[in-house]
Formats: sequence, structure tokens, C-alpha cells
Amino acid sequence: MLFSPLTFQNGKTLKNRFMLAPLTNLQSHDDGTLSDDEYNWLTMRAAGGFGLTMTCASSIHPSGIGFPGQLGAHRDDHIEGLTRLADGLRAHDTLSIVQLHHAGMRSPQEVIGHAPWCPSDDAETGARAMSLDEVYTIRDAFIAGAERAQKAGFDGVEIHGAHGYLLGQFISPEYNRREDNYGGSLENRTRLIDEIIQGIRQSCGREFTLGLRLSPERFGMQLAEIITYFDRLCAEGALDFIDMSLWDFQKEPEEEAFKGKTLNEIFCERPRGQVKLASAGKIMTGADVTQAMSQGLDFVALGRAAILHHDFPLQMQSNPNFTPVPLPVSRKHLETEGLGPKFLNYMATWKGFVAEGT
Repeated sequence: MLFSPLTFQNGKTLKNRFMLAPLTNLQSHDDGTLSDDEYNWLTMRAAGGFGLTMTCASSIHPSGIGFPGQLGAHRDDHIEGLTRLADGLRAHDTLSIVQLHHAGMRSPQEVIGHAPWCPSDDAETGARAMSLDEVYTIRDAFIAGAERAQKAGFDGVEIHGAHGYLLGQFISPEYNRREDNYGGSLENRTRLIDEIIQGIRQSCGREFTLGLRLSPERFGMQLAEIITYFDRLCAEGALDFIDMSLWDFQKEPEEEAFKGKTLNEIFCERPRGQVKLASAGKIMTGADVTQAMSQGLDFVALGRAAILHHDFPLQMQSNPNFTPVPLPVSRKHLETEGLGPKFLNYMATWKGFVAEGT
């Protein structure tokens, strides 16, 4: 099954069940334009056999830049680099996806130049509540980002609704205390994402691949609400796939009422209609991939395993029990795997990932 094709309801097909997860890497230019390092990192994974290759979180508005060196999709002058990237990915027979992102209250003030935006005021981060007009602006900016990705030749986009970034902040009753149509009930708190989905579908058409990343826990998420929303999205069928970021696919939920099954099992068991399901979270070895898929996933999203081995899918095709090189690894190893200097320095901040003195 891992090396059999997977066809989305829009007709687009993955050649296998491996997806490169969207990974922060700080490698783009400061103005959001594509760098050679970003291009090389992504096209190397496509050449390494990934059926779906996704960019890092890509900014859709200057107010939502989440980190220095973030790939941009918020200006028309970003299209030239995105076109080069789409062309490079297409050459390796991979489905190319741009992840669209706004960091919300997690946008560093020193990067964006003003107080970050949030559904409601947040004293801890200094974020201020967005006006209704600003909510509309961000809705339209996500749609415009998808239009730029399509114009550049990408096969589709993923909306980033996970990890406590802006759209996740709208879902969260902890961070969203609005009293208008975008706050209060779960229906209202998911309204912004729903309108973005509808807008992208109307603007880019049914053939354009559309996914959504969600987190079931942390950042004020309530698992019962995420399950309810997941079920509704699958029943409506406007998405081609949902990408669940689980932190650890073998982990049971934090909430006592849901213990007894892993998070991965909980979502795999939900009825999905034509919507395909991927999960990410410590899927590191061939055995992990096999276990995660056996629970009912349609495809797997690999992050750290793909950093360590650009050709993880090809390695696993040769050896179903493939195990990545043990951590920590040398900088030289990561250089040969296509990480540029900025990405290498970022990975060195991950405890136990890069060997000291290498």
C-alpha cells in the first residue's frame, strides 16, 4: 500500500503515500523570495521519492510573518520564485503544495514591526485584538496566497490551522473571546477557516488540491471540538485532505475522557467520506510508518525523518525496516542531505539533534 498511488477526489494522484511535512527552516530571503538553499532543500526531497512535497509555512500577509527567512506568498513578486520551485518539483513527479500561514500572536514584533494580531487581546504576547475589517483582510489574504500558488504552477495549498498560529487561535476558546460572528460557538470560531476554504474553492476551482492542517491538543484546543470540526469538514467534502499534526502518533490524548486510544487511532476511525487523512508526529522509522498506516491513514507526513534522509521513501522501498541514522548527527551529514547554513544553525538549537563541535 505504501507504494501504491493515492488519488484525491479532485483527480490529482500521489505516486506513493509519503508526504514531506511543512518544516520551518529560515532559508528564504528576508523579503520572502525564494533562495537557492530553499529550492535545493525541497527539490532534493522530491527527487528522494516523496509523493507530496510541501513548502514550509509561507506567509500570506506582512502582519503574520512567523520567523526570519520565511518563504512568502503575500506579494506578487513572490510568484517568480514560487514558479521556479513549482517547476523544479514537477520535474520529479511529486504533488507540489504551498502551506499558507499567518502566525497571529506568535509573530515576533521585531520581525513585523508592530504588535502582533490575535482574535482577542493577549497580555502574555502583547498581541491586540483584530478588528472585523482586519479579519476580512486576512481571509482575503489566504485566498490571494492560494491564487499566487496556483499562478506559479503549484498543484495546491494547505491552510495552516494548527500549532497555535492565527487560525488555531480563532478555533481556541482560550484565545478567542470575540463577541461577533467569529467568536463564541464552535461554528463561529471556525467560520474564518470555513470562509477561506470556500473562497479558495471559488477562486481556484475544484481541480486545485486543498488541504487543512489541524492540531487536536495544546494552545487551548479541546479534543471533542476538533473531532466535531473534523467530522463536519469530512461530511462537507470541500477539502481533499486533512493533515493532523499530533506531535507523537503513538500518544494517547491528554484529556482523561479520551484515553485508551492514541490520537492517531481516534482520527483514523472517524468516517471521512472522500477526504484523505495524513498524520505527523514522531514517525521516524520504517516500522513507525507501517504502524501509523495500519491504523487507517491514507498517507504519512514525515518531518525529522525527512531532514535526516532526503530519500526516506526510496530507502524504505528497498528496506521496509529502514531506520534513520542515530541522533545526534554531524553538520556534515545534514549538509549532504541538502540543508543550507541557516537551516543547519536552526537545527542546532534542537536538543540532541546536531552533534556539538561538528
